[in-house]
Amino acid sequence: MWFSAVRAERAPGLPVRESPLRVKVGRLASTTREVFSKGSTRFGAIMIVLLLGMAIFAPLLVDENPRGAYQMPRDLSAVAAPPGTEGHPLGTTRLGGDVLYGIVWGARLSLQLSIYVVAGAVFLGLIVGCTAGIVGGKVDAFLMRIVDVFLSIPTLVFPLAIAAVLGPSFENIVVALAVIMWARYARIIRSQILQVREEDYVDAARAIGDSRFGIIRRDILPNSFTPVAVQATLDMGHAVLLGATLAFIGLAVAGQAEWGTLVSEGQADIIAGRWWTSTFPGLMVFLWALSFNLVGDGLRDVLDPRTEGR
Repeated sequence: MWFSAVRAERAPGLPVRESPLRVKVGRLASTTREVFSKGSTRFGAIMIVLLLGMAIFAPLLVDENPRGAYQMPRDLSAVAAPPGTEGHPLGTTRLGGDVLYGIVWGARLSLQLSIYVVAGAVFLGLIVGCTAGIVGGKVDAFLMRIVDVFLSIPTLVFPLAIAAVLGPSFENIVVALAVIMWARYARIIRSQILQVREEDYVDAARAIGDSRFGIIRRDILPNSFTPVAVQATLDMGHAVLLGATLAFIGLAVAGQAEWGTLVSEGQADIIAGRWWTSTFPGLMVFLWALSFNLVGDGLRDVLDPRTEGR
């Protein structure tokens, strides 16, 4: 009888019930194919893989400086050496710093910067945004006024104030950027919660007697995070661009293997014809920001319903 039942379940014309896991995997695969159907998104993804590979495997590509992994090694016997110099494939700075070392280890520092900044901003933004959207009322109004204050602060003013008080350092740059960027995530998640809680499936969950906490946990929050993921992808590139800008104006530690610092060191060398000091790190900043923007745009086109039909 068991054999007959199995055959009956597989008989032609009867619907086949797929497992929830298989359905989710199928949806993920379909979404992934749609996201990477555009050539620009594929290019961005390839560049991200290469950049992340360089950051992760930095010790295998360039030997770590014994005085500190993120401290530029100095070769005073090869000051301002051009690309192709023995031992310095990308040349050196006017202080003898190896440009290749700054590029490779600067990629790892940029990866840490983007992860720390985006994670901190998302964490703070989700706490404030979810509280405002779910509680509502006076709490919502109060929290959104705080968000408006932070959104009104120019991006570079707050980091400059922190550097003036605490001094230039990598940690201070991370804190300053995270504090500046969290407000946009708060506004995004709040607006999504306000929109999702008016959907028909949320009303249906209320009608069948689901608890408020259960509706929030199962129906509202999971369907509100898509724009947050898109914005986080875009900010992975934006954070490095801002970090390089702050390092360029002197908020990073002197002599650090950081792309913005290298560009700052090489700006005076361009007139003297030593273009490589600033060109290579500047190109890395451009590629990092461009790659994450391309992938973020691809995700937004597929996952954000507001872009449908554009």
